[in-house]
Amino acid sequence: MGYRNKNTGYVSDILASRSVIKRANYAIIPPDGLVNNSIPGFENCELSILATPKLGASFVDYIITLLDGGQNKAGFGAPGVETFFYCLDGRITVWADEAKHTLEAGGYIYCPAGVILKFENDNGGANSEAFLYKKKYEAVAGYETHIIVNNVANLEKIAYEGMEDVILQNLLPADLGFDMNFHILSFEPGACHGYIETHYQEHGAYMLSGEGVYNLDNEWVPVKKGDYLFMGAYVPQATYAVGRGEAFSYLYSKDCNRDPQL
Repeated sequence: MGYRNKNTGYVSDILASRSVIKRANYAIIPPDGLVNNSIPGFENCELSILATPKLGASFVDYIITLLDGGQNKAGFGAPGVETFFYCLDGRITVWADEAKHTLEAGGYIYCPAGVILKFENDNGGANSEAFLYKKKYEAVAGYETHIIVNNVANLEKIAYEGMEDVILQNLLPADLGFDMNFHILSFEPGACHGYIETHYQEHGAYMLSGEGVYNLDNEWVPVKKGDYLFMGAYVPQATYAVGRGEAFSYLYSKDCNRDPQL
C-alpha cells in the first residue's frame, strides 16, 4: 500500500486493499479502508461500523476514536439490546444506571438489555480509543444478567486447552444468564490453535497486538494489530502467531449458553 499524500489525498501507488469480504462466511477489515460514520448521539467521535447483519453477523461492532470532547450523552442501547464497551487506549468515563465509572486501557463495561450506556472522553484533551458492541439479548426464564465493570489486568490467565504459550482471559461470567461472552486470546510467537475449529458460534475479533496468519475457510491470510475479523457460523478457523517478540492477541465475542432455535 503506497503512502498517502497529505496535500492531495492520493496514495503514491495503485489502489489496493487487504480487505476480504465473504458475506455470512468471514471478513477481514484492515484499518486503512475504514470510513467515518455519523450516528445520532455520538459527538466529536470518529466512528466506523464493522460487522453488522448486512455482513451476516447477528451483532454490530464499532471502532471509535473519541476526540477532545468526544462523548455520547444521549445514551447507547435500547430495550432488548445488550451492549459491551472496551477501552483500547486513553481514559473514558462511562455511566450505566446512573453509576459512574472510569475506564483506562483494558477496562470494559457490559450493560444488560435495556440499560443505557453513556460515555465521554476524559483523557486530558488527548484522544481515546474504544471498541463497542451491541446484540439482541436472548432471554431464558429463571436467569438474568447484571452490569459488569472490570479491567483485563484483574482477570485470570488460563492456559488455553492446556497450551502454556496460548493464554485465554474470560471477560464475562460463565453464568447461564449471559448469552454471549468476550475473551482475549494471546499467542506467543510460534504458538497456534491446537486444531482448526469448526463450530456454530460467530466471532467478531479486533486485533490488539502483534501479527498472525489466520486460516479462514481453509485460506491462510495475514492479520495484524488494528485489523478486524468477522467469522461466521461454521467457518473453519485457526491461527499461528508470527513476528518477533510481541504476542499476537485479540479481543473477540462469542455467542454461548443457548440452544439453537428452529
